Amino acid sequence: MTAYQTRLLSASPPDIAAAAEYLRRGELVGIPTETVYGLAADATNEQAVARIFAAKGRPQDNPLIVHVAQLCDVEPLVTAFPPEAQKLAQAFWPGPLTIILPRSPRIPASVSAGLDTVAVRMPSHPVAQAIIRAAGLPLAAPSANLSGSPSPTTAAHVMADMAGRIPAVVDGGPCGVGVESTVVSVSPGCARVLRPGGVTPAMLQKVLPHVEVDPAVTHPLADGQRAASPGMKYKHYSPRARVILVKASPQGFAQFVNRQAAAKPEGLMALCFDGEETSLAVPFLTYGRRDDANEQAQQLFNALRQLDERGAALVYAACPSDQGVGLAVYNRILRAAGFEVITLDR
Repeated sequence: MTAYQTRLLSASPPDIAAAAEYLRRGELVGIPTETVYGLAADATNEQAVARIFAAKGRPQDNPLIVHVAQLCDVEPLVTAFPPEAQKLAQAFWPGPLTIILPRSPRIPASVSAGLDTVAVRMPSHPVAQAIIRAAGLPLAAPSANLSGSPSPTTAAHVMADMAGRIPAVVDGGPCGVGVESTVVSVSPGCARVLRPGGVTPAMLQKVLPHVEVDPAVTHPLADGQRAASPGMKYKHYSPRARVILVKASPQGFAQFVNRQAAAKPEGLMALCFDGEETSLAVPFLTYGRRDDANEQAQQLFNALRQLDERGAALVYAACPSDQGVGLAVYNRILRAAGFEVITLDR
């Protein structure tokens, strides 16, 4: 893999033009979106797509999402755009919703991990929009981190993982949503959530009468089952520490963690909600208020990265609600923990 002197670009027009030129040449650029930072490449260029997998260390059977700037950009990428998908696009694009559609030959099979579908979304971040338009290309862009580690929500996070691996990162400020987009597949009258995000099942249900949540959102895929969406198959979003999710009341969580601390395990830390740290006898990080899922989503990945900076070896994480945007937060922590969960009386 080529070694780069990675440039940190601004969101100025000249730097956006420079980022677009890298992309047209088949190079990779870290770009901001409203969800997380993406590692962008020309989605129609198989060699450029291969560079994404190499830079991230990403397994080849984990599909990518293709980003477009306007609705008319979708048609060349797909062989059909069902009415259900069009309704969702009209309701939520630009925004944090990805729709699975049948793939056209213009999209290399490597983008979709060999599936006959392609995941498409239209980001709302103005810098992402400007870069896509300047490049004149659909951009494949998974999260701009090393595969399996917490997703990046600032340009500094991208530089920490990708410096030397890619030519440039565009700094568009911190991400507003903070977790990856909701991914859905569609069938007549129905949307199926494959990965939860900022667009919740309740929001989808206002557009389509029937919304299902795939079992893989809260459970591991069965052996041999193929991932239809990013974020379904592997342990994701994880710091180097072992993370264990604890389902408990605030008092129950504190009592449990403090009992574990009595054995003085090396590198023990807690990940908890704002205001609940006062009962803990161990080092801690917080990730928002218990009753504010949007705040949790914005802060979670930064907190997971700070665990590594603090040298955590074992982390007990307080469990969020699985309702609304909380489902996305719950999904990310569950996967960061590799589905290792302790359930106490709540």
